[in-house]
Amino acid sequence: MQENTINGVDFTLIKMPENEYDSVHFINCNFSKSDLASISFVECFFDNCDFSLGKLNNTAFIDAKFKNCKLLGLDFARCKDFLLSFTFENCTLDYASFFKKKIKKTVFKNCSIKEVDFSECDLSESKFLDCDLTMSVFQQSVIEKVDFRTSHHYGIDLELNKVKGAKFSNEGISGLLHKYKIVIE
Repeated sequence: MQENTINGVDFTLIKMPENEYDSVHFINCNFSKSDLASISFVECFFDNCDFSLGKLNNTAFIDAKFKNCKLLGLDFARCKDFLLSFTFENCTLDYASFFKKKIKKTVFKNCSIKEVDFSECDLSESKFLDCDLTMSVFQQSVIEKVDFRTSHHYGIDLELNKVKGAKFSNEGISGLLHKYKIVIE
């Protein structure tokens, strides 16, 4: 085991010390319902971790990578804005919120992103690769140059968002016209 690896720790049983974690690899850790306030994660990798309903007040994620993680109901809107950046692969982000966050160039790959709030969020040049966006909210959001081509179940009002250069597939057109209640065959 590497010095910068934390494996199998249940942070629901012990409080994580307020600290800056730099280039730490967290594997199979349980952060669910944990208070992660004022903790900084810089270039950390989280593999198969559970963050469900954790508290993120003033938490910093700088170039954090999440793979196979459960992030249910997380309020990323409470995270520090400075250098906020992350990628998500094979993660469950259902019921999370990114309200008013600037998370340009974020990659969401093969994720469940159901009922997530992206209102007033700047997602410019982000990628949603093979993601389920059922009932996620994009309102007054900047989704310019965002790639939605391989994702599905999104509903985006083109009049309420900045969409210049966004990419959609032919199959996803109905998600852009749903408010008109028309039949597309």
